[in-house]
Amino acid sequence: MLNEIITASIVTPAGTLRISARSGILDGVVFDDSSAERHIPDELSSIAVQLDDYFSGRRQTFDIDIEPDGTAFQLAVWKIVMNIPYGKTLTYKEIAQQMGVKNGARAVGLAVGANPLLVVVPCHRVIGSRGQLSGYAGGIDRKKWLLRHEAANMRFQLKA
Repeated sequence: MLNEIITASIVTPAGTLRISARSGILDGVVFDDSSAERHIPDELSSIAVQLDDYFSGRRQTFDIDIEPDGTAFQLAVWKIVMNIPYGKTLTYKEIAQQMGVKNGARAVGLAVGANPLLVVVPCHRVIGSRGQLSGYAGGIDRKKWLLRHEAANMRFQLKA
């Protein structure tokens, strides 16, 4: 069925993720601990495997077709966020500066907060200008968990 939305829930160490795709293209990844569905449809199996690999420390980037729904500004912010390397962070202000938007940190923050593809578009890697963890649609505790997870895997890989 064309444009049929397919969903699944994936249990991760950071909580349950609800993923959705339309016509095989990922358009939603959100934390939703109330999700009870545990069956992974075939159309979402490669996405589920990649997310499992990320949470197991075996993957740092995703090879998934995505189509987030957003404004031109949001899409531009999310594109920059997609390029923040695993285990690294940028500030809202730095992203605004990259975009040439003077005093745009707040607007960038709003765009980051509207990200419909948590983890895959790694908005947890965006922090406040003084290093503070501000805002995350999945909750600050999850943002902290994700950053620690990536930092731990970076140290492990450097020692190997």
